[in-house]
Amino acid sequence: MKNYLSVRETAEKWGVSERRINQYCAEGRIPGAQKFGKSWAIPADAKKPGDPRRRQGRAETAPAETAPGTLFDHTNLMPLMNTAFDPDHCQEAVEAMPAGPRRDIALAEYYYFSGQPEEAIKEAEPYLVSPDRGARLSACLICAYANLSIGQIQQARYALGELNASLASGREQSSQVRAASAFIASTGAVLLHLPLPEEMPDVESFLPLLPPGLRAFALYVQAHYLYLKEQYERSAGIVEATLAMGAASYPIPAIYLHLVAVMDYMSLKRPDQAEAHLLTAWEIARPDDLIEGFGEHHGLLGAMLEAVIKPKWPKDFKRIIDITYRFSSGWRRVHNPITGHDVADDLTTTEFAMAMLAARGWTNQEIAKHMHISANTVKSHISEAMRKLNVETRKQLKQYMLR
Repeated sequence: MKNYLSVRETAEKWGVSERRINQYCAEGRIPGAQKFGKSWAIPADAKKPGDPRRRQGRAETAPAETAPGTLFDHTNLMPLMNTAFDPDHCQEAVEAMPAGPRRDIALAEYYYFSGQPEEAIKEAEPYLVSPDRGARLSACLICAYANLSIGQIQQARYALGELNASLASGREQSSQVRAASAFIASTGAVLLHLPLPEEMPDVESFLPLLPPGLRAFALYVQAHYLYLKEQYERSAGIVEATLAMGAASYPIPAIYLHLVAVMDYMSLKRPDQAEAHLLTAWEIARPDDLIEGFGEHHGLLGAMLEAVIKPKWPKDFKRIIDITYRFSSGWRRVHNPITGHDVADDLTTTEFAMAMLAARGWTNQEIAKHMHISANTVKSHISEAMRKLNVETRKQLKQYMLR
């Protein structure tokens, strides 16, 4: 009979944290590991996973342009995110780029941010094995999120594992390479509400090394991280300062910054400010159909999409909700096993949005006023959500809501 070790025993044996063992298991990097409830049983003879690139027979050495002491070329690192363009000119910005990795990665970004994950994967996947670190990191991030949206969870876990491996292997690289790896790895973790990799440096150490558009998105990631820590005022302050200092010129980071501001102001019960940020994000996104972020953030936006977008743009709202269901299904399959947090998966988007507000102390009357519906309708939706989750009090709702 095969012998198994607990997560704690395996962590002690391999000299790593229990969190790292849980990540290895959730990413499918320990053959034979078995899930029991919220924990794992690891075969006693299992080997400690190394850099996942070794399993693919790829070279361990960095290409010449990323050798220690040299500058790292950010050209192919999320180029569309780092491009300033006017709304309704996104595709033109991509087409203006020279043929090659930069344009291909930018096109993959466009497909992803416009809610076309299958097309995004087609463009990005060839660069998963690229010797160019910027292209490879970009491909890993795009493929991780796009695969979540189409239910290819193992591929998503593999790509996320590659991001963490790149960060771990970057210690001996130049500061620019470490900055790129830290930026991508933190983006991969924070947006999925996962623990930050153990090797993650302080944001202050890599932020100045990023070009302006990526720096703006990195500040969105930092604001999102502070939101998760319930530091809403600090998070909103970062957003407002970043936008005031020129981030509004970069549409993709700007959209995401405005969305996290919505999250902050709804948590602070300041819906007028939240609505202003939502409408600004919508004005930037709608001309180029960059709606993916709205679907990704739906559960955190405090029913603002239902209150503002649905009445005026019902067809767009329906597409956003389709993205939400697709993305959140994959998100939970990665998030819940690693964190042990059972975010609800059997509520409608409306029930989830109302339950989020109720769990944060909003009354039925406040929710009704915000969503322009009756208090009885709110009560009915929240009662149904509580019935599905088998809870009796609003306080108990918190354990099933997003954090």
